[in-house]
Amino acid sequence: MTGVEARPVRRGRPRSAETEQAILESAYRMMASEGLAATSIDAVARHSGVSKMTIYKWWPTREALLIDAFLRQAESKLPLADKGDALMRLKQHASAYVAALNSDFGKVQLAVIADCIAVTGSAKIFSERYLAIRRDMVVAIIKAGQEDASIGATEAAGDLYDRIYGTLFYQYVFGFRALTKDYAEKLVSSVLAKR
Repeated sequence: MTGVEARPVRRGRPRSAETEQAILESAYRMMASEGLAATSIDAVARHSGVSKMTIYKWWPTREALLIDAFLRQAESKLPLADKGDALMRLKQHASAYVAALNSDFGKVQLAVIADCIAVTGSAKIFSERYLAIRRDMVVAIIKAGQEDASIGATEAAGDLYDRIYGTLFYQYVFGFRALTKDYAEKLVSSVLAKR
């Protein structure tokens, strides 16, 4: 043994990136165009041309598949810049989130959260598989900005994150205002400014 721990040997064929992409893309497109009720494992199998057995082997539940399909879209629509000062990166990300909310992504996000709550009684699976991961990434950027003084706000980074993204999500869900890039950037500046 070297310093790396041996991974267990998996039986069967390895996961094909092409097949995985076809499944996730089909699931997301169906959620966006036909709604969650129509996005069953059977329907995704037919739409993607992949067997139900393969889908169930890779995703033990429909909710897990829907969240992963949503997550794949989030990765492409909501990239986090790895260069630049923290404030600029967060303005870009919040603006991208607003643009995504104003597209089919927002509708799908609400539907996936609602489905997770309806099936399991909580949004825990959505939080664990999507929100917590994205939140941790943005919180790390806020902390880095606090350390290098590009962010003046001294409150806990998690609380600052919640104030920005919680506000954007709340405004989107209840439609209290039209979400724009300008609004997102002003919100980030306001929340992260030194008090």
